[in-house]
Amino acid sequence: MPAPPQTSVSKRRSAARHLLLVLALCALSLAPTCGKRRPPLPPIERIPQRTEQLTGSQRGNQIILSWPAPLRNAGEGSVQSIRKVDVYRVAERTNAPLPMTEDEFAVRSILVGSVTYDEIKKAGPNLTYVDTLELTEPARLRYAVRYVNAAGQSAAFSNFFLMEPAARVAAPPAITGKEYSETAITVTWEAPKANIDASTPVNLLGYNVYRTTAAQVGTGQNPLNQELITATQYQDKTFKFGEKYTYMVRSVSLGTEGRPVESLDSNTTELSQEDTYPPSAPERPSIGASPGKLALFWAANSESDLAGYLLYRSTDPSLPKPWTLLTQAVYARTTFTDENIESGKTYYYYVIAVDNAGNKSQLSEVVSETVP
Repeated sequence: MPAPPQTSVSKRRSAARHLLLVLALCALSLAPTCGKRRPPLPPIERIPQRTEQLTGSQRGNQIILSWPAPLRNAGEGSVQSIRKVDVYRVAERTNAPLPMTEDEFAVRSILVGSVTYDEIKKAGPNLTYVDTLELTEPARLRYAVRYVNAAGQSAAFSNFFLMEPAARVAAPPAITGKEYSETAITVTWEAPKANIDASTPVNLLGYNVYRTTAAQVGTGQNPLNQELITATQYQDKTFKFGEKYTYMVRSVSLGTEGRPVESLDSNTTELSQEDTYPPSAPERPSIGASPGKLALFWAANSESDLAGYLLYRSTDPSLPKPWTLLTQAVYARTTFTDENIESGKTYYYYVIAVDNAGNKSQLSEVVSETVP
């Protein structure tokens, strides 16, 4: 048989080498990679683009909306970063159908305001927006909020919050006076003369009193009083001497569907009371005598801020007081054994109570005993 032409052999060898190269590349692609691995890529940051927890309440002629603040785990330039929250409102008749689609809300609603990026950055767990109204005819208000990202894209609307605000809400009271006593700080105020729409009689159920300290931010969420106050004064018996407090009062009216509605804030007053009230004098001490010892004991005072006692002694009851102090520091116990005495001598004693502010009581009765 004649040998094949040289060109045919070369072509077959070239094709074989090409096939081997392809197989080798495939094997390398399937084999485990070697060398230094790259660090894993971080997960794509995601921020909730809407909330289902929009809620609110009425205070005077304001609707105060509240919802959880969006998570801030995306860079400022990311499209995932929430740059503001737009607040929308629809005013409806009170007998209008309750169902409303998001498309219908988008057409009928108006943009009433926004929560800015600075407010979002400074916010705690919740964001708030205050919508101030001109209350005239009864109406149902429907609110929703919408997150807007760094690219200016608006997310879907939140849940709808519906509110039928009351127009005849009492105006806030006016704080007019204060009074201090050992057991209470008393705040007095003047009752409102009209409702916020200038109508009378005043729609008034009572009052709530609020108190804040210098360390607190904003007004406390809960009033000091457990039940509505119907008088025009309040005694704060939970104060601490030396603490600075700011007091504020709100009127409470009967709102729609029987719900109570608070007024706007009254004026505020800053009060602080120093402890200038001494404890009561200790009761008459008792003495037990034994050779070389006189044991004194007395009933404990009931003051909550009591620091202790001072015990004084003399051998001559006609000497001016104070006598010799036996307790060099404020003494916390109610018993004392006097061993620095002489047999046959008579010793006279009295006790003074001292509180944490250093106020001293009157003297107890003087008692005496002769050492056996």
